[in-house]
Amino acid sequence: MPTEAGNKMVKDPNFVSSMENYIKANKAEAAYFMELNGDRTAVFVLDLPSIDMMPAVAEPLFMLGAKVELHPAMTINDLKKGIALAMGKA
Repeated sequence: MPTEAGNKMVKDPNFVSSMENYIKANKAEAAYFMELNGDRTAVFVLDLPSIDMMPAVAEPLFMLGAKVELHPAMTINDLKKGIALAMGKA
């Protein structure tokens, strides 16, 4: 979160409950808060069953003034399936 937007957010008495609501609404498997490159940073680990859910999880954060990055990741079973497809063994 850019400093100016982050300063406004942490001064809001509802900030922590808003973060808790976001975590609950998106069923985050994990949530971490840290500094990264001089900015306040939040990392949420979410299980998105389909790619069309990306706007729904990103928009609330954009509305707070946050820069949002999404990094899809695979489980070991996804990796096995993907490699089998790539090698023509599926």
